[in-house]
Amino acid sequence: MAANEHGFVVVTTTHETEVQASVLASAAVRERLAACAQVYPVRSVYWWEGEVQDAEEWRIDLKTRAELADRLSAFLADRHSYEMPEVIAVPVVAGSPGYLAWVTAETAAPN
Repeated sequence: MAANEHGFVVVTTTHETEVQASVLASAAVRERLAACAQVYPVRSVYWWEGEVQDAEEWRIDLKTRAELADRLSAFLADRHSYEMPEVIAVPVVAGSPGYLAWVTAETAAPN
């Protein structure tokens, strides 16, 4: 594993349906704000409007360069249907050199 010398993050959000999550994930990857996105079902338990909620959601984990985190977060928030979507970035502390190089290449502006 290589140290995270270049600065990478995983940006996470959730959506209420698989279709909405897939559309949002595809749009972010198409815009080259993320190299890839994983969409999978989760169960979320959280406080909302004074009550504990329990909901099935679809989580999206987007792999990108740290310098794109703000742009990606704004992109997700602008296209999200939730009033207050979860959009968080977690630093990648290490990764395989080949994978991190691929993330860099796939989030670069096309020539």
